[in-house]
Amino acid sequence: MKSAPRAARLTARGAATRARILEAAANLMHIKGINATTLDDVRAASGTSKSQLYQHFADKDALVCAVAGLWAQRVLDREQQHLERLSSFSGLQRWRNVLVQLNGAQNGAHGCALGSMANEIADHDEEARAILAATFASWQKLIADGLRRMQDNGTLKPDADPDQIATGLMAALQGGYLLAQTTRDVKPMEVALDMALSNIKSQLVG
Repeated sequence: MKSAPRAARLTARGAATRARILEAAANLMHIKGINATTLDDVRAASGTSKSQLYQHFADKDALVCAVAGLWAQRVLDREQQHLERLSSFSGLQRWRNVLVQLNGAQNGAHGCALGSMANEIADHDEEARAILAATFASWQKLIADGLRRMQDNGTLKPDADPDQIATGLMAALQGGYLLAQTTRDVKPMEVALDMALSNIKSQLVG
């Protein structure tokens, strides 16, 4: 069973312990990978005992699902800040610059937290996979909605397909993350995004 005790049943101290475990696991799994991160690693990083960890998470699968949910929320919160009011090509360029800058701070070493998790769990953890799939869909919808606003204000051609463009842009972004992570160089990510944006630019009005 993957579900942890409901938050409503936790004391303030228990909630703080759970949050500490979850934060440590999220950081370790992002840097080391899910498979390489053990529960002993998480206990050591969070300063908790085995009984404390199992009080909040039945097993590693339960912890992985919680981490997927945490990263999903963080990514969507960040993306909403940049995409919720997107209505211009310059807005897309600013969004691209922010992502490249963030990833470049680590020379692309850790990639996209969601994409990295998906690569490791998609084939054997259906619950976590579903969380990530829903998050990618929400992320892609933020992009598509911004493109529709560009159509509404006459910036993007009426016959352009916002959903299709958003799919291509998301694919370029995730592919760029992967190449940057592999080469430890953010340049491939820049190239992938710039090519996708160039395609969008060709569909602008005027």
